[in-house]
Amino acid sequence: MGKVNGKIRVLETIRQGKIGGGESHVLDLVATLDRDLFEPVVLSFTEGPMITALKQMNVPAYVIGSEKAFDIGVWRRVKSFIQQQEIDVVHVHGTRANSNVLWAARSLGLPVVYTIHGWSFHEGLHPLTKRLRIAAEKFITRKTQVNICVSESNRQTGIKAFKRFAGVVIRNGVSLRKFNPEGSYPDLRAEYGIPADKLLICFIARMTYQKDPVTMIKGFAAALQQVPQLQLLMIGDGELMPAAVSAAREAGVEQQVIFAGYRQDIPAVLYAADIYCLPSLWEGFPIGVLEAMAMGKAVIASDVDGTKEAVKDGENGLLIPAENVSALAAAIVKVATDERLRHRLQQNAKIEIATHFNVAGMTEKIAAVYQQLCK
Repeated sequence: MGKVNGKIRVLETIRQGKIGGGESHVLDLVATLDRDLFEPVVLSFTEGPMITALKQMNVPAYVIGSEKAFDIGVWRRVKSFIQQQEIDVVHVHGTRANSNVLWAARSLGLPVVYTIHGWSFHEGLHPLTKRLRIAAEKFITRKTQVNICVSESNRQTGIKAFKRFAGVVIRNGVSLRKFNPEGSYPDLRAEYGIPADKLLICFIARMTYQKDPVTMIKGFAAALQQVPQLQLLMIGDGELMPAAVSAAREAGVEQQVIFAGYRQDIPAVLYAADIYCLPSLWEGFPIGVLEAMAMGKAVIASDVDGTKEAVKDGENGLLIPAENVSALAAAIVKVATDERLRHRLQQNAKIEIATHFNVAGMTEKIAAVYQQLCK
């Protein structure tokens, strides 16, 4: 294979142009692929900041509009697009993208790589919906050539759900050039009027059921009673934004919580913060946690799934039970009041990322998969 200039043309496909964990993964992957060997092309099914970022990187990026899984109406357009782009390998990120690309890729005889950033059959679903999603994932994963799991927990979930599941673990990585704690960044504390003596906690995630922003607010409010110098910066949008705002109002902490909405300058946000919290209900392998650790933040995160494979409780962060307000509050108080602990967690977090979760290592392993498929 390798029809264009002797290079392997790789199509990276993802469901949306908004930037979340999976989209950050795609941006880092295409930025670090060896351009002497590969020519990446990106297909999204919605517009968004990711498309703009890709174009600024001179990476060809296209949109075929769809917001549904198994949207048969776009399948032939996807097939024509793949033919026009002379693609050699198709790499799909997430279930929805896979469901709308798989038929086209297989009908053209192209190898398909599927990165599972998090299974679609998560907790909190109606039992029937969950069974249907398990059936869909089982079907999809048996039609691809390589299934990449972003954590061992992710792989074990697939084995348990499908009985027969073949997946290779390639954990997410972080760009240490982009997330550099020694870098120079805009002063976000000045932008938001946050005094230097405040201990700043940041929550950076879509405000969805999975990320549990309401527990974040309640845990912060409880911790604030013991540590009044705390401030919380909430970065992100989503359907639970109104509930989070209401929770802050009901807890009487509106003045101590800043709802900043969506921002792209995450390194600058993290640079301004002291503590990073992610009280999510489940995770594949959270890139946000890795980014915070790379920036030398003290991380408090739920003891779930792939998170446990990066955060070692008491060594480079603190792990707490999901949906547990009192545990979250206690962890915040512990990190906020114990400066030696906070410093140790911060230093160990940076070492962990530099040693085990550099994006260069991740990209090298994925590139090897592409090359193997194109032999």
